[in-house]
Amino acid sequence: GSDDEELKIAQEEWEESVAQLQLIVSVVAMPFLGKWLGRRWSQWAYLRYLQYGLSKAFF
Repeated sequence: GSDDEELKIAQEEWEESVAQLQLIVSVVAMPFLGKWLGRRWSQWAYLRYLQYGLSKAFF
């Protein structure tokens, strides 16, 4: 009946919303996360370099 039709439409709208949210996350959140992780990693790597130089202990 009409309930099935409404449910189908609601489901499609929900899936569209989820897809848009995923797009926003990948466009906005990922660069921020990458920048933050990159900064964390570079600080760690630099401190390791100061401590060990580029010897085997660094890796």
